[in-house]
Amino acid sequence: MSMPSVGISGDAGLRILLISQFYPPVIGGVETHVQALAHGLAARGHEVCVATLATAENGPGERKDGDVLVRALQGAVQRIGPLFTTERRHSIPLADPEVVRGLRRLAVEFQPEIVHAHNWLGRSYIPLRREFTAQYLVSFHDSGRICTQGRMMYRNVEFCTGPSTPRCLSCCSAQFGRLKGVATYLGNRMARGGEAAAVDLFLPVSNAVAESNHLAEDGLSFAVVPNFAVDVEPSKPSNDPRLNELPLEPFVLQVGDAVPDKGIGVLLEAYQRMDTPPPIVLIGRITEDMRSALPSGVTAVGPWPHDLVLEAWRRSMFGTIPSLCLDACPTVTLEAMAVGKPVVASARGGLLDQITDGETGLLIQPGDAAALANSVSRLASDAILRVKMGRAARDRFESSFRADVIVDRIESLYYELVSHPSR
Repeated sequence: MSMPSVGISGDAGLRILLISQFYPPVIGGVETHVQALAHGLAARGHEVCVATLATAENGPGERKDGDVLVRALQGAVQRIGPLFTTERRHSIPLADPEVVRGLRRLAVEFQPEIVHAHNWLGRSYIPLRREFTAQYLVSFHDSGRICTQGRMMYRNVEFCTGPSTPRCLSCCSAQFGRLKGVATYLGNRMARGGEAAAVDLFLPVSNAVAESNHLAEDGLSFAVVPNFAVDVEPSKPSNDPRLNELPLEPFVLQVGDAVPDKGIGVLLEAYQRMDTPPPIVLIGRITEDMRSALPSGVTAVGPWPHDLVLEAWRRSMFGTIPSLCLDACPTVTLEAMAVGKPVVASARGGLLDQITDGETGLLIQPGDAAALANSVSRLASDAILRVKMGRAARDRFESSFRADVIVDRIESLYYELVSHPSR
């Protein structure tokens, strides 16, 4: 597809505005993805600006992140401290009037040709949709269009197979408190119609996310574009003393918070079922009560920086991701694949897009501790199978999840929308 010269000063680049409620130095999966996408697009000659919420770590005001302009906006709702129970004051599901004004000023100054939102903060751009000619895309990194808490877990206890108003109100009340839960649920439901009318293209990160957000069911235009892994090439050997916490013998690795919906209970039950279980290492946040209850042979090292996580993957035999929730498109799977490690994972959510059962890893039914124990034992005892699956996983990563592959796809969609606008 030809790429027209539509940028500034005769350049072939586009003016692209990315919208994300948080941005580094606030760290999280979406934040890291948006930053990597912004830098990837800027490296290709596009003019990139990121609009985000002002936080203690980021703003308010304007700064440069390399070649990327970052504008931190103040939200009216974020000023109301009692509404929030954590330091992170998240976006609400409806347009915030103060953010709308900030986005209007930014759009007038920047004149974007593409606006690409990544969470609820993008809904504050919807009232401006008729004022500007930019094509508007929204990436879904979870099930938040339909499931207000985004993970399809009913009251954080069981997987939710679909919405109903009584169950959703009960679940949201348990998650956010009764008053805020009801308001958040109703606000999210009210916003769907306006968002559907305003968005030119939705970009769910997996087929499961497209399905859980009812995109095909509601007749909306979408293209599945997965997450990608960044900075996976080996760096110089690390002498960080934290690496000494890893077992000397071959071990299994699980990366992510040790919480029920990520399957920590299933993993520990599977460990107890095995006659000769291999050592297991947990990297991620864990409560002290959980840490003290871990059996001998399971080591929790807490959160580690990205480079140490990758080094742990390289030293491991394989990984486990026994999620109970709908994991949208977990980056930890991609990091394991990038360094040639198979994964034993739940056959649910974005994991189904990432792992080919019996080829690049093994899939089990979510919550099946016996199947998890059998699969872990099988891979732990078969080095030839691990190497074969690891090579296939690396090949799959290179062809489908490498950063330049995914940025290529996103860039092509931008150019297609600009060349053939839907409105």
